[in-house]
Amino acid sequence: MVRAMGMPTPDEALPRSEGKVPSPALPDTDSRVGARLPGHLEELAGRARDYVEAASSTNTRRAYASDWRHFASWCRRQGVEMFPPDPKVVGLYITACASGKATGDKKPSSVSTIERRLSSLSWNFAQRSQPLDRKDRHIATVMAGIRNKHASPPRQKEAVLPEDLIAMLETLDRGTLRGLRDRAMLLLGFAGGLRRSEIVGLDAGRDQTEDSSGWVEILEKGMLLILRGKTGWREVEVGRGSSDATCPVVALQTWLKFARIAHGPLFRRVTGQGKAVGSERLNDQEVARLVKRTALAAGVRGDLPEGQRGKLFAGHSLRSGLASSAEVDERFVQKQLGHASAEMTRKYQRRRDRFRVNLTKASGL
Repeated sequence: MVRAMGMPTPDEALPRSEGKVPSPALPDTDSRVGARLPGHLEELAGRARDYVEAASSTNTRRAYASDWRHFASWCRRQGVEMFPPDPKVVGLYITACASGKATGDKKPSSVSTIERRLSSLSWNFAQRSQPLDRKDRHIATVMAGIRNKHASPPRQKEAVLPEDLIAMLETLDRGTLRGLRDRAMLLLGFAGGLRRSEIVGLDAGRDQTEDSSGWVEILEKGMLLILRGKTGWREVEVGRGSSDATCPVVALQTWLKFARIAHGPLFRRVTGQGKAVGSERLNDQEVARLVKRTALAAGVRGDLPEGQRGKLFAGHSLRSGLASSAEVDERFVQKQLGHASAEMTRKYQRRRDRFRVNLTKASGL
């Protein structure tokens, strides 16, 4: 593939790593792209790269890196240049994605996947000081056509309601460390209306680990979660339950006691045939797997075929469950979930009486 002089190849700009997901180097401070910075500025450049990495989550960086490699591979196969960003080339690329003819695709990509890839390209090009004009007609018009032709209603995950959660808890072994941990994760995730990354990102205290997204403070009447989310820091109050068997505070205290955790990540892997607790925090995918596994074991939505049920549950089932079942003023639910608008909170409300407010009767009909 022919490329612009002095520009790094995609693999050079985004090296693959078995561990930490890399973020692109700052083009203006990278010696491979331009002149090397004076020695007294190298430390600042390093800190700047750290801030670039901190601007997005690990999952976001992983997706951006994967999409960038996908686009680079397509460009190589088609014999077209990646640099400078050409709206015509990008328009052809998203057309290939929608047609199922992009590199490695076995079927057409969904509209949401194409939109994410387009965002990934814009971000990656911007990091190289070569912005992509997404409003160019070769991109905007093609994307509008893809949405009109292929867009489908969003598929939302099923809400886990309180009776479902209680049944799911019964499938866990209370006599094992893994069972105690999983009970605490389910109850805390539900009562706090937490995202899966927020659940596993919690520490036992403030400023204990570098990869923490918050910490917990256990109080007499409940616990306070201090979380760093998409919109900044927020506090979430989780009160004590009416029964110890379903109380998130009791469940967390029990897990911490038997796991002997006083510092660092709250939720960790259980090793040594279930008899030891590791030091590293769980991956957020473990939350989704836990919700799905226990929901299926408990027979939640048993009215549906087995294959269909398996696709209904994920980490967001806990958040939507709280939003759907909490019979309180909507603004309190909005605050708990950290939503900027009530409209977003309503999108999380499933399996509820949608006609509690009947505007037909209220209008006099």
